[in-house]
Amino acid sequence: MRTRLAGLWLALVVALAGVAVAGPLVVSPAQAQGQQAQEGLDYEAWENLAARVEQALEGGEVATPVLEDLRGQVAAFRQKFNDAQGTNATTLKTVRDQLSALGSPPETGSEPTEIATQRAELERRLARLEAPVRTAELARSRADGLIAGIDQTIRERETAELLRIGPTPVNPLHWPDALRALYRLAGDVSGEVVRSWQSPIERTILKDNLPVILVLTLVGLVLLARGRRWSMRLMRRLVGEAPSAGRWIASFGASLGEWLLPYAGIAALVRAADTSGMVGVRGEMLLDALLPAAFILLLARWLAQRVFPRHEPRGPVLHLDDRCRYSGRLYGALLGLVVAAFHFVQAVAEGADWSEAATNVVIFPVQVLTGLLLWRLAALLGLHSRACMAENDGEAGFSGRVARLIARVLLAVAVIGPLLAAAGYVKAAQALMLPTALSVLLLAALVIVQRLLTELYVMVTGNREGAADSLVPVLAGFALVLVSVPGFALIWGARPAQLMEFWTRFTQGMSLGGVQISPVVFVTFAAVFAMGYVVTRLVQGALRNTILPKTRLDTGGRNAIVSGVGYVGIFLAAVIAITSAGIDLSSLAIVAGALSVGIGFGLQNIVSNFVAGIILLIERPISEGDWIEVGGQHGYVKAISVRSTRIETFDRTDVIVPNADFVSGTVTNYTRGNTVGRVIVPVGVAYGTDTRRVEAILREVAEEHPMVLMNPAPNIVFRGFGASSLDFEIRAILRDVNWVMNVHSDMNHEIARRFAEDGIEVPFPQQDVWFRNAMPARGAGGPSGAEAGTEAAVPQAPSAAPVQLTEADFEAGDGDGDGGGR
Repeated sequence: MRTRLAGLWLALVVALAGVAVAGPLVVSPAQAQGQQAQEGLDYEAWENLAARVEQALEGGEVATPVLEDLRGQVAAFRQKFNDAQGTNATTLKTVRDQLSALGSPPETGSEPTEIATQRAELERRLARLEAPVRTAELARSRADGLIAGIDQTIRERETAELLRIGPTPVNPLHWPDALRALYRLAGDVSGEVVRSWQSPIERTILKDNLPVILVLTLVGLVLLARGRRWSMRLMRRLVGEAPSAGRWIASFGASLGEWLLPYAGIAALVRAADTSGMVGVRGEMLLDALLPAAFILLLARWLAQRVFPRHEPRGPVLHLDDRCRYSGRLYGALLGLVVAAFHFVQAVAEGADWSEAATNVVIFPVQVLTGLLLWRLAALLGLHSRACMAENDGEAGFSGRVARLIARVLLAVAVIGPLLAAAGYVKAAQALMLPTALSVLLLAALVIVQRLLTELYVMVTGNREGAADSLVPVLAGFALVLVSVPGFALIWGARPAQLMEFWTRFTQGMSLGGVQISPVVFVTFAAVFAMGYVVTRLVQGALRNTILPKTRLDTGGRNAIVSGVGYVGIFLAAVIAITSAGIDLSSLAIVAGALSVGIGFGLQNIVSNFVAGIILLIERPISEGDWIEVGGQHGYVKAISVRSTRIETFDRTDVIVPNADFVSGTVTNYTRGNTVGRVIVPVGVAYGTDTRRVEAILREVAEEHPMVLMNPAPNIVFRGFGASSLDFEIRAILRDVNWVMNVHSDMNHEIARRFAEDGIEVPFPQQDVWFRNAMPARGAGGPSGAEAGTEAAVPQAPSAAPVQLTEADFEAGDGDGDGGGR
């Protein structure tokens, strides 16, 4: 029981001071070597300790607290052995480098005497330097084995204790024992008070301390009676109807008074009772158990007030109505009461030396009440989940799904826990129900702190609308969950020694390809790489804005230089970060070889695009701002990255083209080097028009446009005789080809105007339609052509222009039906 409550206390400490806890665990090699040189290693004491531990494990009769103490001593020695492995690291590296410089001894023949002597001396020195390191490694390995053995023994004992069937609390035969234990405790406490009152010395102490006792009692009663109301009144004044983030945080701080002021009152009353001298050993035991129980009760009530508030301007945490929130406040406070009762009963049972049967009977009602409260809280979470589904059109969302999962777990625990206790598995039921209740309280605390962090973000940024979608509160919540993981582990039975063991192994890291990867290495790599990245961006900014604009390079060249500096800078930052972290890349040759095979088979397209991007930056066949055509797409180059190039088409859409297409395919660059380009304007006139006049007009139109260059002069080409028109073209060189469509439109407008002034016709397509059978003339009362069987076949004209036929368009034949007409 005390282990579970200690877990909750340590969880709060870890949440508030995780960095402070982690700091002393990270020792630099230089510090370790300094400590090793000062303290040394007492291998004789280590051998004695190891022998004691092995004897205790073989005997199996040593108590668990003794095993925990032995484990702590072994862990302290192991830390010294780890530090000793870094002794003479620099000297060892120097000697190994010297041996490498000598090279391997020849397989055949003999080497010079001087070299052989140097090799032998270096090998002897290397063996002498490696001796203490090897000894420390062997001792550390033995310490690891002893620690693993102690942990396994403790786990086996805990498992056996959980699975042991004890006296069942529903057996009426055990009830008298519980009543006698309670009656005996009450008699002992009252007897101690009576004996203290009858003692003249104790009465003298009481009289001397009476003013202090009265003051403490008065303060305690006032804080108990009015402290919570004072806090609530201050909260209402601060929060108002629509408070700012600062006022909300201030009201949150004032709400802590609902928890701390009553607890201060209880502490004052306990202090007054202790100062009176009227309590004896049993009374002091009750008072010692009362303070932690009161702390838990008041904390749970404060958490319930924040999770199920009466009035919350930001909206309640859970989507519940007023009646359900009132029930939530009641159930939350009662849940704190049962957790406090767990602690109080367990402490009193251990202090009063109750029997197991009496303890089980007394604590069984607390377990049943815990199951009932967990059931009711699960129902409230189910209502919240259904409200989320109704609000999101049948989708529960993340909050609703988590609430539904927690509700199912609480329902299972509420049913299984009391049944296990009734069957005699009281320890198993307690190990299931108490951690569940503590986990609910810790989850409520996390939700409240998450909302506080969100309000702090709003106060700093002033952006309340974007707080829900911002990444910073989400990352803060994620970090909060990570910090709370040790707390949950302690609540559910993990020992502090196990967490320290996990932290030790985590800080030591793991071996990957002969390289030791640890958090210190990772942090060093990240810090150095971040500094290199920032310096690279600063250099790029200086080049882009200060240095390169003063040169004669064009925009594309400047962008290529800036991009190249960025790639080189990031590469150098990565290499320097790897070196600073102490990672030997030569040790990763096997891993690099495997990666190269994977690149060759699965990432060849990415690698080819990467190489093509480097080629584009070096050769610069295209630059940012160029008008190009690739793969049938026209557009301007907006960005050239290491894998692809982004083109903005004339429709204002972005096309991402892999760089390999530019290297292996055909690319048309309309503005490479300069913006001079040609425009071609086709024109058609009707047959019979003076072609020289048309040529003169077109030449004047081309020469008068301001974008047309006179050197070379624009050219007019008579292309040929079309089906319906005489075809001409204006071919002119423009100052800026980017305006080709505007120039084309301007010339068409001017051509239309000049042709209209000079009466030049722009024809539409024409066709002649011939009828083989003449249509006979209609006489009065004579049969029509259709009746005579001489219906004419009129083919459909394929041109876009309509063909209109009238009677005047036909000529009568000779009556034989073989005449023709136009």
